[in-house]
Amino acid sequence: MFELDARDKDLLNIIQNDFPLDVYPFARLGERLELPEAEVIQRLERLKGGKIIRQVSAIFDTRALGYQSSLVAMAVAAPHLDEAAAIVNGHPGVSHNYKRNHDFNLWFTIALPPGGDLKATVDRLHEMSGAESTRLLPTLHLFKIGVELDMTGKADLTRRSDPAYSSDKREKAKGYVLTAEDIDFVREIQEDLEIVSRPYLAGTQRLGVTEEAMIEHAQRLIATGHLRRIAAILYHRRAGYAANGMAVWKAPADNTMEIGNQMASFSVVSHCYLRPTYEDWPYNIFTMLHGRKMEDCYKVAEAIAETTGVTEYAMLFSTKEYKKTRVRYFTPELAEWEKEHLLAPVG
Repeated sequence: MFELDARDKDLLNIIQNDFPLDVYPFARLGERLELPEAEVIQRLERLKGGKIIRQVSAIFDTRALGYQSSLVAMAVAAPHLDEAAAIVNGHPGVSHNYKRNHDFNLWFTIALPPGGDLKATVDRLHEMSGAESTRLLPTLHLFKIGVELDMTGKADLTRRSDPAYSSDKREKAKGYVLTAEDIDFVREIQEDLEIVSRPYLAGTQRLGVTEEAMIEHAQRLIATGHLRRIAAILYHRRAGYAANGMAVWKAPADNTMEIGNQMASFSVVSHCYLRPTYEDWPYNIFTMLHGRKMEDCYKVAEAIAETTGVTEYAMLFSTKEYKKTRVRYFTPELAEWEKEHLLAPVG
């Protein structure tokens, strides 16, 4: 196990949620932690090299950018699961893909740019993968999104807090149309941030703007709801969070808004969504829980059940990670995939 000292843990807690939007972000982090900038950079390089930090980058609201997205559940015959996962992973809009302990054993997220046909694409992946059944589970309402892993181990698992990002903030994006300049900015700032004193400098040179202008642009898109934040994404298991549980709830259809907001208030819940149901899938509220062990996830689920009165739920754990990356926006890979696969016969 990669050894983390107290300063590493404090640094990781900060950069997951409060990474400074500044020309010299690592110097600002150093001021908060009473460390020199050079030591902050050294620690972050070590944490990336040790695969504790996956990347540091801008995190955008996919829907606000005009993209269509959905969670997808597939039931695949066990002997063919790895092969099916590889086929799904080949789609450039698939960012997360996991094996989970359920009859629906392959779960992935997919995003398509404006004008894409989400249903046709998922139908095609169903055919190509040989899945026995596939369920499209788009977000009907976003109660919360934002991973916050406590690295110190001191925080109460059942603590409550206001969601940092929900549908209320997404609503702000509806009155703003992205410009060509915005799209160029998104293409640049979505890439993994270099761990150097002035990490935005190379991007500003490519865009032909100043560092201050780039920071101001990021602040504008945060204000409009398109950019959620700049943050570090961790390798959960390497960071000590071995249990990745998706608790799905059968909540009364006439009270999902109140219940969803209650569930989202639990700090350990990183994602909380209202999704459609099917005859073979009765669960309408999804909560993602992260724990150091499975018992942690069940403890939070029990607290949620006690708070909301919803007791009918299932806990699906990810048992294999097939893919986890950030969605790359406004890039040409999708058109290339569609040209090769969407209209081509299977086999």
